[in-house]
Amino acid sequence: MIEGFNDFPIISQNDRRRVFRTRPKKRSPKCRWKHARLLLQLLGFSFIWLCSTESGRTEHPQLLVLFFCFSSVCATEQNTLTSFPFHYSTSIFVTDMAGGVVQQLLRRKLHPQFTNSSLLSPIVAKKDDTGSTGTRSLRALALVGVGVSGFFGFSTMAAADEAEHGLACPSYPWPHKGILSSYDHASIRRGHQVYTEVCASCHSMSLISYRDLVGVAYTEEEVKAMAAEIEVADGPNDEGEMFTRPGKLSDRFPQPYANEAAARFANGGAYPPDLSLITKARHNGQNYVFALLTGYRDPPAGVAIREGLHYNPYFPGGAIAMPKMLNDGAVEYEDGTPATEAQMGKDVVSFLSWAAEPEMEERKLMGFKWIFVLSLALLQAAYYRRLRWSVLKSRKLVLDVVN
Repeated sequence: MIEGFNDFPIISQNDRRRVFRTRPKKRSPKCRWKHARLLLQLLGFSFIWLCSTESGRTEHPQLLVLFFCFSSVCATEQNTLTSFPFHYSTSIFVTDMAGGVVQQLLRRKLHPQFTNSSLLSPIVAKKDDTGSTGTRSLRALALVGVGVSGFFGFSTMAAADEAEHGLACPSYPWPHKGILSSYDHASIRRGHQVYTEVCASCHSMSLISYRDLVGVAYTEEEVKAMAAEIEVADGPNDEGEMFTRPGKLSDRFPQPYANEAAARFANGGAYPPDLSLITKARHNGQNYVFALLTGYRDPPAGVAIREGLHYNPYFPGGAIAMPKMLNDGAVEYEDGTPATEAQMGKDVVSFLSWAAEPEMEERKLMGFKWIFVLSLALLQAAYYRRLRWSVLKSRKLVLDVVN
């Protein structure tokens, strides 16, 4: 007797012989669903990345909610949407829950005291109909609903707090906000003219150099001539003394004041902010800046404005030290565009948007390149997975009884 084989039964020739053979197993719906879920998540995150604004917020929150609910449900319960008999009931359940979330978003009138019950009402209504066999699925979906409700409840309270300090500004159709759109460079040039003639007397742009304008709104010769008009303090020279020289392309835009104290003294205690990143530093940046520049009104009855301040409902508190600067005909455009208040506001916001995000066009082009390359890699991986690796991965040993 061979040592180590005492526990094996002795099989005679008359007994049935057991042989091992290999055969590829059938692809289960779970495997197909896993691949579809991964592809959905990849496309969803790519879409959200391309649609994100300069402040990190997405332009399509409804699609983000649907994508979050769908991918979270698939990740928590693998058999939730593929097993039977729960396929039909759970699909209807997810649709109802997503519809409730979108309906709450479209109302735009949520209270700060936002609780979980508004988004979990479809869960409570459906819980009794699914039966005891769907308890795990309902529990997973309830957790997803609680998470989504808490997330949007926090967002709602933040928006309500923002609305207490200033009137919510409308959303304007900026031409460079689309996925396939770029900046209006003629508008950037006009906006730079508005900034130079109207805004530069009080506001600085310390992060922008003259060379940044080359190829965007001006030629190199035009920018050199523009920079040579200013005097820049430089030095020390060979004698250890400071001197002034004409500006050059590498110089930053000139500062209107020597320091913050001088700026506050000249503006009655108010400090004019730097405009280099103003469209990213303010909530709903571009819309806010445009609404602020064009939103000066007479104070309503019962509202007292201190002397030296001006009423603007879009500014937090309603009283702003900056007077109305954009008036019809304040500048004369080189291309003959009528210099109306709205046109000047649109042009200067386009210029400030470019100053805050000069890489936006390159980022969009790079994003499409990455999506194209990843799509090719995904097709190659799917081909290798389906026709090459699946033969080895899906192979298993089957005990077959033959005569």
